[in-house]
Amino acid sequence: MKNLGLNEIRKEFLEFFREKEHNIIKSFPLIPMDDDSLLLINAGMAPLKKYFTGELKMPGNRAASSQRCIRTADIDSVGITQRHGTFFEMLGNFSFGNYFKEDAITWAWEFLTERMEIPEEILWVSVYEEDEEAYSIWKDKIGVPEDRIVRLGKADNFWELEEGPCGPCSEIHVDRGVENGCGDPNCKPGCDCDRFLEVWNLVFTQFNKDADGTYTPLKHPNIDTGMGLERITMVMENADNIFEINLVKDIIHKIEEISGVQYKTDSKKDISIRIIADHVRAMTFLVYDGIIPSNEGRGYVLRRIIRRASRHGKLLGIKDNFLPEVVDKVMEIYNMEYPELLEDKERITKIISSEESKFQETIDQGLSILEDLIDDAKKANHDYIKSEDAFKLYDTYGFPIDLTVEILKENSLNVNLDEFKNLLEEQRERSRSSRQSGNVGWANEKNDYLINLKESNFVGYDNTYAKSKVDMILKEGALVDSLLAGEEGIIVTETTPFYGEGGGQIGDTGIIKSKTSLIDVFDTKKNKNNGIYHFVSVKEGKINVGDDVELQVDVDRRRDITKNHTATHLLHKALRDVLGNHVHQAGSYVGPDRLRFDITHFETISKEDLLKVQNIVNEAISRALPVEKQNMTLKESEEYGAVGLFEDKYKDIVRVVSIGDKFSVELCGGCHVENIAEIQMLKIVSESSVAAGVRRIEAITGRKVYEVLKEDENLLNELSDELKSEKKDLTSKVKDMHLELKALEKELAKLEEKDSLKGSDDILKHVQETSGIKFIAHKVNDMSVDNLRALGDNLKDKLQSGVVVLANISGDKINFLSAVSKDLAGKTISAGNVVKEVAKITGGNGGGRPDFAMAGGKDIDKVDEALSSVKSIIESLIK
Repeated sequence: MKNLGLNEIRKEFLEFFREKEHNIIKSFPLIPMDDDSLLLINAGMAPLKKYFTGELKMPGNRAASSQRCIRTADIDSVGITQRHGTFFEMLGNFSFGNYFKEDAITWAWEFLTERMEIPEEILWVSVYEEDEEAYSIWKDKIGVPEDRIVRLGKADNFWELEEGPCGPCSEIHVDRGVENGCGDPNCKPGCDCDRFLEVWNLVFTQFNKDADGTYTPLKHPNIDTGMGLERITMVMENADNIFEINLVKDIIHKIEEISGVQYKTDSKKDISIRIIADHVRAMTFLVYDGIIPSNEGRGYVLRRIIRRASRHGKLLGIKDNFLPEVVDKVMEIYNMEYPELLEDKERITKIISSEESKFQETIDQGLSILEDLIDDAKKANHDYIKSEDAFKLYDTYGFPIDLTVEILKENSLNVNLDEFKNLLEEQRERSRSSRQSGNVGWANEKNDYLINLKESNFVGYDNTYAKSKVDMILKEGALVDSLLAGEEGIIVTETTPFYGEGGGQIGDTGIIKSKTSLIDVFDTKKNKNNGIYHFVSVKEGKINVGDDVELQVDVDRRRDITKNHTATHLLHKALRDVLGNHVHQAGSYVGPDRLRFDITHFETISKEDLLKVQNIVNEAISRALPVEKQNMTLKESEEYGAVGLFEDKYKDIVRVVSIGDKFSVELCGGCHVENIAEIQMLKIVSESSVAAGVRRIEAITGRKVYEVLKEDENLLNELSDELKSEKKDLTSKVKDMHLELKALEKELAKLEEKDSLKGSDDILKHVQETSGIKFIAHKVNDMSVDNLRALGDNLKDKLQSGVVVLANISGDKINFLSAVSKDLAGKTISAGNVVKEVAKITGGNGGGRPDFAMAGGKDIDKVDEALSSVKSIIESLIK
C-alpha cells in the first residue's frame, strides 16, 4: 500500500476521477442550499439532489467531490467509541444518468488496487442478494473470487426511503485481520465484529418506489458512491481507528500540549481528548460556513459542540479558553484543501472564543449546583434528579440540558426528559400569554374567520386612499351585521390601501368613512393568505356589512414608516460591509418613530464599527439613490442577487426592492420610499444583545433625528450653563470633576476601612477552638465587600493560625466570608469548603480558594444557626 496521508488521498481521488472525465466539485458549505429537508449536509450526494432529479444539468452528467459533512445522531458516542465522529469528509463519484454499474465498480476497484496499491487479497465485496448484475461484474469482469463476494439482504445492501428513487448497493470492505475479529472461522462482511471495515459504498439508483411499495425501473439510473476519507486513511496508514490517523494525531498533540495530559495514559481522559479532537474540526467548518451559536437549529448544533468540547477541556484540567488554539491547528493541517480557513481566521476564532467565554461564565456555577444535586441523589439512593431541578439549572443558570444528561449518565443517574419538556413548554406558554393584548385577545391566529380569510386586494403600495365595500364585521370573535358608535371590532373590505403588519413593518392606522359612520382604524393585520383585516373603533354612526366605504391611511405616519423600512435595508447592507457576510437579518420592527434591526453576530458591535455603519448609510442617503420595486420569479430573484430571510417561505412570484445600482437588493413585501433622499438622515441610538449570537440595533430617521439633535443641543446648553464652561471645554471639565470625585471616594474608602477594623480586637475576644484549630464566627452589618475582605484578612493575621468566618447582612442580602491561615489552607482545611457548607444552611452557595472564599445566603433568619454550625463544619472537614 502507498504511504499516503489524508490530504494526499483526497488529492489522488479527485485527480483519478478528473482523468475519468468527471467534473470536480469543491465541497459545498455545510448549510444546505434550497433544501429544507436537511439541517446540515450529512452525505456527499446531499448537495447534488437537483442533479439526480434532473432539475439541474451538468456537463457530461458526471461529478466527483470530497464533501465535508456533519452528523450528530451519534454525538453521545463520539469519543467513547473509536469510530464515531461528528465531522468527516465523504469522497464520492456520481453519475446523473450517464454511466452505471460496470464503470462504477471497475473504477472503484482500479482506484483502490492500482492508485492506492491495496492488496487485492484483503478486499472483500458485498452485493444485494438479488442483484445478479453486480455479482456478475465483480466475479467475471473484476475477477474477485466467489468466496470473497458476500450476498446480503435489504437491511445491509439496499438504499431506499419511504418512496422515491432507490436501488441496490455494493460495498467494498477491507479485511483487517483475524486478530480484529470475533473468532468465528466463517466470519465475513455482515458480521458485527471489527475485522471487516466497510470503506466504499456504491449505490445503484435504478428504481422508483411508489407509495404502495411498487418498484419501477428508472429510464436513466444513477450512481451515488461514498467513501469516508478518514476511513480509507485508516487503511492506508494502518491505524487502529479514526483518531489515530496522522492528521487527527496532530490535533491530539496540540491538546496534549495545552492540557499537559498525555493521550493513552488514562482511559477517561482519552475520551475527553477524542471528543475535543473531533468537535474542534466540526466547529471550525460550521463557523466558516456562516453558522453562529444560538439556541435553535444549526446554531444550537454548533453551540452544543463548542460547549461539549469546552467542558471536556475542564475535565482535562484546562482552566482558561483553549479552543481557539486548537482551531488554529485545524486550519494549519487543512490548509492544503481549505486555504480559505486561514483567510477567515480572525472571524472564526473570535466567534468560537466568544462562545467559549460565555459558557465559562455559566459552567462553574452550574457544575457546582449539579454536583450538589448528584450528591443529594446518591445519598438518598435515587437513580435520578428531579426534572424541576434540571429545568432550574437550564432556565435560571443557562446550563444546557444535554450537558446535564451527559454528566448524569457519567454518574449512573438520569432525569425525566418528558417532564423537563413539559416544564419548558409551560414556561413558553406563560411567556406567550404575558404578551397577549387585553382588548383584542380574541382576534388572534386561532380565530377561524381570520385564519380562512382570502387574499385581499391590497393597493397600498401606490395609494393611501381607496373606495371599497365592507365584506365582514367581527365583534368579540363572532360575525355581526353592524357596529355602533362606541363599539370596537374588526372590519374586512374587498380592497384596502392599509398595510397589514408583516415583515417587521407595523400595520397602518387611519380612518374609514361611510355615509352613516366615521371609524378610527387603530391597527391593521394580515393572515398567511395575505387577507387583511382592520381593527376599528366606531366614532360616529353605524357601519353595516355591505356598506360602501372610503379608506384613508394616516399619510404622515405611513411616510415615517416607509423611511424607517427602507433604512433597514440600507442598515443591513452597511452591517454586512463592516462586520462580514455572516451577518443576516434575525428580525425587525419598523414603526413611525423608530426602527429595530436584529442581526446574527457573535459579539458586541464596537462604537467605531457602529459609526462606520452609520456613515455608510448616511453617505448613501446623500447620493439620493432611487428605490425600485419589481415582481419576478423566485429563481429570477436569486439570479438577480436578492437577499431574503432564510426562514421565510416565499411564493413563486416575489417582490424585489432594489436601491440604486444594486447597492441593496432584498426580497420584501413592505412599503418603501421612492428615493432614499426622503429618509433625510439615520442615527443609531443603541446596540444591545437580544440572545446569544443575536445583536439588536435601534435607530431613528427623518424628523425624529432632527428632534433628537434639538434635544441634544438643549442639553449641551444646560450643561454648559450649569458647569460654567464653554461647550467645547465640557469634556475636559467633566474629566477633571471625575478625577476629583475618584480621589474623594478613595479617601472615604480608607476612612471606612479604618473604621471597620476598629472592632477587630473586640471580635478576637470571642475566639473558639475545636480539634486544635482556633476559629472565629462573627456577624457584621452593612459592610462593603472590600471592607469585609479587609476585616477578614486583619482577623486572620491577628489570629496567626486558624479559621475566620464572617456573615455580613446588608438589607435582605447575606454575604459569607471564610479566611484560613497559610499553615492550614489546603493542608488541613479549605476556606472554599467551609464557606460552602455555612452558606448551605441559609439556602445559599459559593466557594473559592483554600485560603479565601466567599458565598451568598438567602434566609436571614438562619444566619445565627449557620454561624453556630462553624464548629461542627470544621470538625467534619478536617483532613
